[in-house]
Amino acid sequence: MTDRRTVLAGLASLPLLSARGMAAPVGRIERIDPALDRIVDPSAAIEIVASGFRWAEGPVWVPGEDCLLFTDPPANIAWRWKQGEDAKPFLSPAGYQGKVPPGVREAGLNGLALDGKGALVAADSGTRAIVRIDRRTRRRTILADRFQGKRFNSPNDLCIAPSGVLYFTDPPYGLTDGDTSPLRELDHNGLYRLTPDGEVTLLDGQHRRPNGVALSPDGRTLYLALSDEERPEVIAYDMDARGLPVGQRQFRDMRAYHAEGRPGLPDGIKVAADGHVFATGPGGVHVCAEQGALLGIIATGKAIANICIDPKGAHLYLASSDMIARVALKASA
Repeated sequence: MTDRRTVLAGLASLPLLSARGMAAPVGRIERIDPALDRIVDPSAAIEIVASGFRWAEGPVWVPGEDCLLFTDPPANIAWRWKQGEDAKPFLSPAGYQGKVPPGVREAGLNGLALDGKGALVAADSGTRAIVRIDRRTRRRTILADRFQGKRFNSPNDLCIAPSGVLYFTDPPYGLTDGDTSPLRELDHNGLYRLTPDGEVTLLDGQHRRPNGVALSPDGRTLYLALSDEERPEVIAYDMDARGLPVGQRQFRDMRAYHAEGRPGLPDGIKVAADGHVFATGPGGVHVCAEQGALLGIIATGKAIANICIDPKGAHLYLASSDMIARVALKASA
């Protein structure tokens, strides 16, 4: 393993595109452990595929259509991108329907996922709910918008287990005044479990800024990113056979990278089929072994909010500030 080193110096400024073909490669991949070479080639290009957004978020790949859906929460638009085509609005408005009420900072959708039937499931920051959207008819169904009778803050990210159980986070980012917002009804920022029959369970309400959430392929580990300047880390919950946490541990500490001033905080997180973890954080995407060892960092020079892997494991897509970028992965990813 080599020593850590600063990689942001000298990164080129990124052009503002409305984006069809690839722009010049941006950023770089920092190889920290030779094991990275089995996941991504350190010399691989990081390519911009779309740009010009206020804040790109929540990418998900749609296998049947070979396209990427992603969101722009401040603009309240969800976008669709396909190879060889321009990015086009898919839903507008995407989240809150109608005139946005005062006190709502981000009216759009945030994290996206596909359920077992291919419907789009979203953390709707503006509506303050978890919603299901029929991709053909655009019909919206609220799956959950309250815990113990009180409205959620602004659901941010989610993941779905094969059983249909859904895990999601609820920080206050979508509210203009955050924790002090007069719209806020809950006194915590939670990690929740939502069952197919609509039961909502608070799994953890102790974290200041719960954000990205992902489940391991075997369902026995739930990862949670903390977008907390005072505690920038990823934690892991050990899960029992019912899909409930029975213990937690620190998975990845990113304090040193945050102290260096690298852009971003822990945010989106995805787990590959073989168990290694892609976790966004200060400096880019931290590529980690299954036990948390850092193998490398994929950097664009800007904060990376969220990510997704296409089902074939061919590319990692990066929602990075005002753009969507991608990098080719090895077959093992």
